[in-house]
Amino acid sequence: MTAPLMPKATSVWLIENTSLSFQQIAKFCGLHMLELQNLADSESTHGMVGFDPIASGQLTLEEIHRCEKDANLVLQISAAVSADSVLGKKRTRYTPLAKRQERPDAIAWLIKYYPDLNDNQISRLVGTTKPTIDAVRNKSHWNAHNIKPRNPVQLGFCSQSELDEVVRILKKNQEAM
Repeated sequence: MTAPLMPKATSVWLIENTSLSFQQIAKFCGLHMLELQNLADSESTHGMVGFDPIASGQLTLEEIHRCEKDANLVLQISAAVSADSVLGKKRTRYTPLAKRQERPDAIAWLIKYYPDLNDNQISRLVGTTKPTIDAVRNKSHWNAHNIKPRNPVQLGFCSQSELDEVVRILKKNQEAM
């Protein structure tokens, strides 16, 4: 990753909390100088909350102090940062109303292709509750006649890597038995 996550919010935080030059912040955040000047003048940041790159692990305090001493230096993003670790992928995810009706389809797909997955694994992948999983599994869901198994990755409920990891763990547990 070469630019920070949420570059505008990160640049707002850097402008408000550091003595870095606009050029340094613009280079680090991948923004044009005029865009950064606009952010600094608070013309386009009305209501925008700065995103702390130190708390998220994208920058270290030492890196900021190093660049504050010399305006010619360029901020370097921390190498070990991933979107999942910064944005807290373990938290519950918001699912838009339009997508919530697709959740039983994703559950049905997981039950069809991976019947040995337990309710906890399905719940984590799709972001649902155990009663909903039971209702889909027992075909007692209120909309059971309209449920069509569809891949949860294609529906956007989980990433392919998350699904692969759960399947890998499932196979590992089956081999151990």
